[in-house]
Amino acid sequence: MDTIIIICQLIIALSILNVWLLRYQKSSQWRAGNAGNMKEEFQHYELPEWVMKATGLAKVTLAILLIAGIWYQSVAAVSAGILAIFMLAAILMHIKVKDPLVKSLPAFSLFVLCSFVLLAYTV
Repeated sequence: MDTIIIICQLIIALSILNVWLLRYQKSSQWRAGNAGNMKEEFQHYELPEWVMKATGLAKVTLAILLIAGIWYQSVAAVSAGILAIFMLAAILMHIKVKDPLVKSLPAFSLFVLCSFVLLAYTV
């Protein structure tokens, strides 16, 4: 079971780091509307640039802490819990802008994984 939890932590963390560090300026079929990069996506959500920057900083920090959580379980639980909230917010933003439900799939998948990690360390 411990191996599965660690794999989930790595999937979550590497997915977030990929989106916010490697694919930040790139288009994706999962981006809101027809956004070609992260800035356009947040504009589509009608959110100011500072929200995008704060969200990115928080998500990257939490992803790194989730990796550290492999050795420090309490850090993993807190990071996973906060990331689950971010993923829920992402799903709600896709709904707000009336995106097809499929665009919420990555956020939903990460929400499920974050919830699993949180529960694994708190139950």
